[in-house]
Amino acid sequence: MNQTQRTPALSESAYSAIRNLIVSGEIRAGEALSERALSERFGISRTPVREAIRALANDGLLEIVPMRGTFVRQLSVRDLSEIHEVRLALEGMAAWLAAQKGVTPALEEVAVRLRALDAQGIDGIELDVDITQRVGWQFHEAMFAAADNVRLTETYHALRTQNGLALQRIPHYDAERTRTAVREHLAIFDAIAAGRPEEAQRHVWDHLTHAMQARLQALVPPAAPSAVAVGLSAGAPTATPASKSRKR
Repeated sequence: MNQTQRTPALSESAYSAIRNLIVSGEIRAGEALSERALSERFGISRTPVREAIRALANDGLLEIVPMRGTFVRQLSVRDLSEIHEVRLALEGMAAWLAAQKGVTPALEEVAVRLRALDAQGIDGIELDVDITQRVGWQFHEAMFAAADNVRLTETYHALRTQNGLALQRIPHYDAERTRTAVREHLAIFDAIAAGRPEEAQRHVWDHLTHAMQARLQALVPPAAPSAVAVGLSAGAPTATPASKSRKR
């Protein structure tokens, strides 16, 4: 195989490797990237690394500053708000489609794990936040798979990469929010299983909005509540009377 044929594969491999370093937090927001250091680390030439960096910049993970270098993007509160808005659209539609098409074995399996976690909370057993959040992400993945729309899922995966970068700035949920998130996921599942698309969509919107509130409160000092309000005001669907009663 000649070098021309190998370059696309190497570029894709470099793209995945660099993206994983960013999302995992090994390369932090604001940190500069070195083409030479990355090429030496991966044992490849600088050309596929350069192509991977361009692709990651197009995806919004990196910022290329002329005469200065390439840096991992530092997402602002506005960025978080925009990601939230797009997630409302994508995940709301995924829940709606999943409720139309029916529960899959994978979605059912994640729901069983969520119910076991919820039972731990009822029994007073402290939930492992890391494990619980991983199961939560698995639920979202299974919901998109149940929606059975390839383009919707591809768009979600691209956004999730940016969301992973955003979460670098935010501490883990506390135990109370973690328990609440488990029950919100189960409410989404129950609506999907019952074949109620509008209800499933509304539960997703409520879940994502509550999660956004928790994240912004972790970022914005208590003395600046207006910044939190701005972050949540950008087009999020208005809560139904039922969802408002749950917040009280």
